[in-house]
Amino acid sequence: MTGSILGFAAIAAYTYGLVHHLLLLRKGPHFNPSSLQAITGIGICLHALAIAKLILVDGGLDLSLLKIIALLALVTNILVFVSGLKKPLHSLYLILMPVSVLCLLAAITSTSSKAPALMSAPIQGHVLISILAYSLLAIAAFQALLAGYQDWQLKHKHQNILMRTLPPVQTMETLLFELIWAGEILLTLSLVSGFMFYDDLFAQHLVHKVTFSLVAWVVYATLLWGRHSRGWRGNKAIRWTWGGFAAILVGYIGSKIVLEFILI
Repeated sequence: MTGSILGFAAIAAYTYGLVHHLLLLRKGPHFNPSSLQAITGIGICLHALAIAKLILVDGGLDLSLLKIIALLALVTNILVFVSGLKKPLHSLYLILMPVSVLCLLAAITSTSSKAPALMSAPIQGHVLISILAYSLLAIAAFQALLAGYQDWQLKHKHQNILMRTLPPVQTMETLLFELIWAGEILLTLSLVSGFMFYDDLFAQHLVHKVTFSLVAWVVYATLLWGRHSRGWRGNKAIRWTWGGFAAILVGYIGSKIVLEFILI
């Protein structure tokens, strides 16, 4: 019950933050994001408390699909919040806030059919690294969407409110590849730790997740090579970014759906 109350409080904070953001944009594209950051910080704190109550249950951890998605949303918000203290990333909240509301609402209203998971310290570390990697690459995917939208608007010579809030194209692309580099490093650590700490991937029902994570690793590695060697940018970089993220979604979300909703 406490987790649900905290979750609805976080939803209220995110909703208020989104409305506040839109009202600020109506006044002009250039504004001091300090009030928006404060509201977002409150929402993140409530989100974290709600997730702690929802996942830390008697007997272990509740790692059901919808609660893990809400956890990924939390980590993504934290990373954007921290990075946003130095870089103009507040435009990402236009996507992250409604997504977080939906994720929290689904996690709160769902009933888990998955038994609590008991994990050793190394496996918990592996899970944490994996969540961080997925979150960074999720931010990169959102950043690629904004960069693609910005590029399309510039090519068609449009200048709406959102366009005027975004940093220059070069800054957007630089941030995108910084996120991909960090996500690729963490994804590498996730794969290595997974091979080290799991005895039998087939017995653990992890083979599909690992396979698609390897596909994503190859896609991101190819993109980073193309950026360094061939100067890939623009739509090509966006397509490769979403190709890698699609592999992660299929591997993680797809395997969760099969295990929790089909093979039950």
